Amino acid sequence: MTDLQECRKEIDRIDSEIVKLFEKRMKVSEEVAKYKIHTGKEVLDSRREQEKLKALRAQAHNGFNALGVQEIFQQIMAISRKRQYQLLTASKATAGQDYTMVEKLPLSGVKVVFQGVEGAYSYAAMRAYFPEDIENYHVKTFRDAMEEVASGRADYGVLPIENSTQGIVTDIYDLLTEYQLYIVGEQVIRADHVLLGLPGTSLEEISAVYSHPQALAQCKKYLESHPDWKTVKTENTAASAKKVKEEGRSCQAAVASREAGKFYGLSVLAEHICHNGQNVTRFIIVSPKPVYEAKAEKVSICFELPHESGTLYNMLSHIIYNGLNMTKIESRPIPGKTWQYRFFVDFQGNLADPAVKNALRGVEAEADSMRVLGNYGQQEEA
Repeated sequence: MTDLQECRKEIDRIDSEIVKLFEKRMKVSEEVAKYKIHTGKEVLDSRREQEKLKALRAQAHNGFNALGVQEIFQQIMAISRKRQYQLLTASKATAGQDYTMVEKLPLSGVKVVFQGVEGAYSYAAMRAYFPEDIENYHVKTFRDAMEEVASGRADYGVLPIENSTQGIVTDIYDLLTEYQLYIVGEQVIRADHVLLGLPGTSLEEISAVYSHPQALAQCKKYLESHPDWKTVKTENTAASAKKVKEEGRSCQAAVASREAGKFYGLSVLAEHICHNGQNVTRFIIVSPKPVYEAKAEKVSICFELPHESGTLYNMLSHIIYNGLNMTKIESRPIPGKTWQYRFFVDFQGNLADPAVKNALRGVEAEADSMRVLGNYGQQEEA
């Protein structure tokens, strides 16, 4: 019978040899990096790696081992590239270097645009993030808000990007890739929906309830308890409150914020109607200028990948290997490219951090395209 302890000793001996050979290989890869820095040659040579993997697989004695050899050497090559990217980062500019660090964003006396109308949650997010001495105005659509900032007519735009109940706002992700704007801040707002109506209105009088589709979905359980009510979609929650006020009909009600009710002079007919008591919405602050605060602690990037097996893993490994905490990943289909996707990733860090520079260098080099969307701070809930 095979002696287990002897087998383990033999494995330990072999592993020690593997470690020595790995470190020897890494020293050689550093010499390769120096050559590439001197000549300007790219770190990733996909054709060379595939040829190398094919040759190594052929040296294995069975199919199972061949797959294992391929997996091992794919990892070794990836680690080697990461070390080369570190050396390159020390000698060359990395992604995000067009950004300028500032101690504090200029927020006083600026012009801010938000989508919706006064009393909307976007309005509340703006009021929570900016001081009182700003000039603000609203536009009808998300695209309109982007246009105002991109044209320079507004210094900042406030846009919703994610809700804890309904998920991401897909239009915003798509617009971020279309416009050359930068995320410089974020504000989280608790969406405490209430049912609003004209003063003196009773629940028995209501026949139609207006609101944004997401707000209606978030209050679905409450609304379903009144099956005789018709739900009608509007552009946003505050617009529904404005409609009820302007049309002056006691049979109409709106799902909106308490603040919208105060702004339009409506009464709260029912409160706490959202089935998720922790319903919050995250808003981003966009600017036409690539700036970030010294205290910024979240980086957002987007990238497109070659349509090949393992490429997403390779991208994320740059974040993991550099010890960065990834907090979010989303994907959106790329127009005109069937079954191909653009990925959006958030991770903790600052563009001045060496680990962030190394990660961005690796992602930028191996993705088909990559863009830093912003580096910004996370605000507390308002």
